[in-house]
Amino acid sequence: MSYRVIQWATGGVGRAAIEGIRSHPELELVGVWVHGAEKAGRDAGEICGLGAIGVTATNDADALLALDADCVLYAPILADEPTLIRLLESGKNVVTPLGWFYPGKRDVADLEAACRKGGVTLHGTGIHPGGITERFPLMVSALSREITHVRAEEFSDIRSYGAPFVVGEVMLFGKTPEQAAASPMLKLLGAGFEQSIDMLADALGFDLDPEKRTDHQLAVATAPIDSPIGPIAPGRVAAQQFTWEGTVRGEPVISVRTHWFMGQEHLDPAWSFGPEGERFEVQVTGDPPAHLTFHGWHPESVEAGLARNPGIVATAIHGVSAIPYVCRAEPGIRTYLDLPLVAGRAAPKLARESK
Repeated sequence: MSYRVIQWATGGVGRAAIEGIRSHPELELVGVWVHGAEKAGRDAGEICGLGAIGVTATNDADALLALDADCVLYAPILADEPTLIRLLESGKNVVTPLGWFYPGKRDVADLEAACRKGGVTLHGTGIHPGGITERFPLMVSALSREITHVRAEEFSDIRSYGAPFVVGEVMLFGKTPEQAAASPMLKLLGAGFEQSIDMLADALGFDLDPEKRTDHQLAVATAPIDSPIGPIAPGRVAAQQFTWEGTVRGEPVISVRTHWFMGQEHLDPAWSFGPEGERFEVQVTGDPPAHLTFHGWHPESVEAGLARNPGIVATAIHGVSAIPYVCRAEPGIRTYLDLPLVAGRAAPKLARESK
């Protein structure tokens, strides 16, 4: 059978998700929500550069709520919980990269009630937070005993992230150090990364201290740096490192970190990604230890990344791949710990014919 899917928003993740939904043998794209009136009424495929696909985008949320669909891949810039509740209550499963990876003790009573009312599931998934900070560490942890530390880390050239408003006005690149020191990213991203830390701690059995430890480091330009948000002047912020840690009696046992740079030149301090370049890493310290490095989710150049960023695509496809499993799950908020192993699908030309 095919699951009928609505794509909610057509930013970078949304555009890649539409590609993924259309190529997945178990999914059918039946609706697309867009924020701006300039996109409403257009063919969703044309919005995403795919050519006409016969699905008209709309900014009429009520029309999509009334549509017969099994799941919504919910990917606006920021989540709107009342909208999410309405989607769930309407009987639509929801997969999203925007949170609810592992709510734990957080107040999700309204969302759980909406899931029960609609008889559906809410699942949060992504890459970082998500796969790198949760799924992959847990997978490889099964090979080690007496684990003392888990690390999940991202090294990315932020110039290839095609969201200039977010980069300049939310991440605060190009601002003064004083302005960037007040960045909301520790809180915004921490809402997801701290759930990742809690999931790992609960699954592995760490007795975490009540408070997470956080850190934010800055580097400034020493010469003008060209970037998609315009030239970054000397003395303005051109690289940032964010860290979230779970500790036991003050000692770090789970560390999540991002390194976001506007390139690796003209920085003070003179940070670099090191000889392996852009990547994601997962490390489990135990007996024996494990150290995984993930390449392929970063573009070959800034220009290529602005056209189609593999990390954004991977985030979207991680969600798309989860849809059949989420649709078959028991109602409620369901995490990686609740679902079976999620897998991708073979290319159509190599796939076994369905019977």
